[in-house]
Amino acid sequence: MTTRVLTGITTTGTPHLGNYVGAIRPAIAASRQPGVESFFFLADYHALIKCDEPARIERSRLEIAATWLAAGLDTERVFFYRQSDIPEIPELTWLLTCVTPKGLMNRAHAYKAAADANQEAGEDIDAGVTMGLFSYPILMAADILMFNAHQVPVGRDQVQHLEMARDIAARFNHLFGNGREHFVLPEVVVDEQVATLPGLDGRKMSKSYDNTIPLFEGGARGLQAALARVVTDSKLPGEPKDPDSAHLVTLYEAFANAPEREQFRADLKAGLGWGEAKQRVYERLEQDIAPMRSRYEQLIAHPARIEEALMEGARKARAIAAPFLVQLREAVGLRRMTAALSASTVKPVAAKAKPPEFKQYREADGRFYFKLLAGDGRLLLQSEGFASGKEAGQSVARLKREGGAALAAVPAARAEGVDEADVVAALDTLIALAAEE
Repeated sequence: MTTRVLTGITTTGTPHLGNYVGAIRPAIAASRQPGVESFFFLADYHALIKCDEPARIERSRLEIAATWLAAGLDTERVFFYRQSDIPEIPELTWLLTCVTPKGLMNRAHAYKAAADANQEAGEDIDAGVTMGLFSYPILMAADILMFNAHQVPVGRDQVQHLEMARDIAARFNHLFGNGREHFVLPEVVVDEQVATLPGLDGRKMSKSYDNTIPLFEGGARGLQAALARVVTDSKLPGEPKDPDSAHLVTLYEAFANAPEREQFRADLKAGLGWGEAKQRVYERLEQDIAPMRSRYEQLIAHPARIEEALMEGARKARAIAAPFLVQLREAVGLRRMTAALSASTVKPVAAKAKPPEFKQYREADGRFYFKLLAGDGRLLLQSEGFASGKEAGQSVARLKREGGAALAAVPAARAEGVDEADVVAALDTLIALAAEE
């Protein structure tokens, strides 16, 4: 069985060394495991909740995408996309909003923290609280449920939101399942062993403490300058150092192999000076970071490459999201009129409309073709020739499964005078009819 794992990255900052060691590197490694289907997305809608600086969000999206790609994310193997490129997500958010009790949102940590702070300050309890902040857990639930992720790795501060996603999914299944479980209930995955790097002052590396070490920003000089500012004790060269209490050792060991770690600790105990130790840490980190930085700089200089990767990721993601949303719309009653009439118990006064249909055939040139006809017989879509009937059939099956999301990938053209909306509507009707069978 394939396990779907989903990770979102909020686009409000620039990744630092701690982000790489604690989140990026292990997530990419996990995505390479057999039997795992990984979804990585730039949570740019979430960014709008906490940031009203368009230039910052725009730059952050670029830098974060470039960082993940430079760090080795294989876009052929994973789904890598921007949240804002999947229109099915905000639509699903609304469907979920309509089944989510307000009381559940009242208990969300972020909202409660803002409300408590307002109360302590003598302000209106909802002062400064936007609906984005208030309903943030519903958007997060839509991110997860859109792709029926089995596992979502999060920090402990996000566990409540995952539990809410499970509650919302269960309620939707109960109200609209009709014997069918639309949503998988996602599992919370909290990695207690996740690496937490110390910053310049020994506390957890965080922008909140202004103690971060840059990953790519500032180049090699920026990395070296930051490491030179790492706080150490006052022992002089020649005096034994305690590796277990040195933050510098933690930074080194996040990149070094076992023999390197052992040697570094031995040298510190033998009196290695802090200046030389910092230089050694810089050289070891630079060994891993320099190749990634080179790729990162190339990507930043050619943003069209990043855009291409994200748009291809969105296409792959929408191939899943679009037909699934058709299923959900059907479940709540947002159906095409043709489907509604066919399911009605009212006896029609006229003959039942013929549904759209695909026809496959072989021409005199020996190649195989298909065409999509409207219910009235009009030609909507005409394929190019295929070498085998199997290939033609696979394209038809994809269109029946993915609908309009597959049009760009299938070698077929609309008939003259036919709008794409007509083709999409015909495909939607076929998907809806298949769902009823």
